[in-house]
Amino acid sequence: MEYAQTVLGGFILLVLGVLFSSNTKKINLFYLANAIVLQFLLAILLIKVPPVTSFFESLSQGVLALKSATDQGTGFVFGYLADGAPKPFEVVNPASANIFIFSGLMLIIVVSALSAIFWHWRVLPIVIKLISSLFKKPLNVGGPVGLSATANIIFGQVEAPLLIKPYLKQMSRHELLTLMTVGMSTISGGVMVVYTTMLNDLYGTSLIGHFLTASIISVPAAIMYANIMMPSDQKTEDQSQIEESSLYKSTMDALTRGTQDGLNITLNIAALLLVLIALVTLFNFGLAALPFVGGEAITLERIAGWIFAPIAWCMGIPWAEAQLAGSLLGVKTILNEFVAYVNLAAIDASQLSEKSRLIMLYGLCGFANLSSVGILLSGIGTMIPERKDDLIAVSGKALIGATLASCFTGLVVGVIS
Repeated sequence: MEYAQTVLGGFILLVLGVLFSSNTKKINLFYLANAIVLQFLLAILLIKVPPVTSFFESLSQGVLALKSATDQGTGFVFGYLADGAPKPFEVVNPASANIFIFSGLMLIIVVSALSAIFWHWRVLPIVIKLISSLFKKPLNVGGPVGLSATANIIFGQVEAPLLIKPYLKQMSRHELLTLMTVGMSTISGGVMVVYTTMLNDLYGTSLIGHFLTASIISVPAAIMYANIMMPSDQKTEDQSQIEESSLYKSTMDALTRGTQDGLNITLNIAALLLVLIALVTLFNFGLAALPFVGGEAITLERIAGWIFAPIAWCMGIPWAEAQLAGSLLGVKTILNEFVAYVNLAAIDASQLSEKSRLIMLYGLCGFANLSSVGILLSGIGTMIPERKDDLIAVSGKALIGATLASCFTGLVVGVIS
């Protein structure tokens, strides 16, 4: 029964993409099959091969060291407000003493600065180009698109296209769709580290490996859905060398600009969380006037659960758990993955099986939400204002494609786990 659910669920997830295709006759089944095979091969390599899993465990220790170092810096600047810093008063309820912006979000600033330095030192460009070579020929993408798509594993959805800014102006609508879809189907390195510290108790020390694996697998999944929704053989080829170090003039420039970028991202996340949670609360206040259903009040989370429950089932979640899992997918799409992960961490162990938790960990790993569409339109639109209409035209497909790509990633991991 579980095997039948997986096959049928995967087929439905693909059909949902086909329903939004601009030209179903031009869908290339060869590239579609390549993408699916590549996802499974990458998942097996990254999750099942002992040397790789051992590397991810070592990386997890590095994340903990990074968190400790960040806490030291936060404590110096903000004093007892920092996570783990001694308090000048007796703490009655430790959970209440945790201030999220100081305990989690400060990591984004440090990781952003480190990423900029490693990019300037040409460490990240080498890694990214090696990974991008896996995607170019099998998935029929040009050099600049392959580079930017792979860079999304480390950088944010706006920072990655910035690396290929000279090529953006000449790209086809299909390539712009691919960039946006990949951007919303992955998460950046800074946010990845925050989620690792936030969910470490729930998933264990190998969590950073899961997030990296999710982003890597989601790249071919996102390209696959872009190829389904807007089939095209047009490619912008890499005709000149992209200067990896041209973003920053020196190491100090990389440090300062990376820090500033991290601060902007941190403030943006904090502000969005504040507003979105307030809006959901207000929405639920309004829904409270409606009659109870099943002995419980109607909330935005329950409505999302009803809508997304079939999608959760397609990912491999048992139907008994599908509504709860669907509500997480709905919260991620309507609000963002940050709130969804907070809700996931709060769910009792008896409500979701261990396998379902793992599938949802991967299924939620992406920036696919309504606010990200606005961020992408603003960010990439600033780089190529003359293509703003094209970006707007493909933004809806990009959101749908990125959501389905993350769900397909969850399905793949569920199969091999």
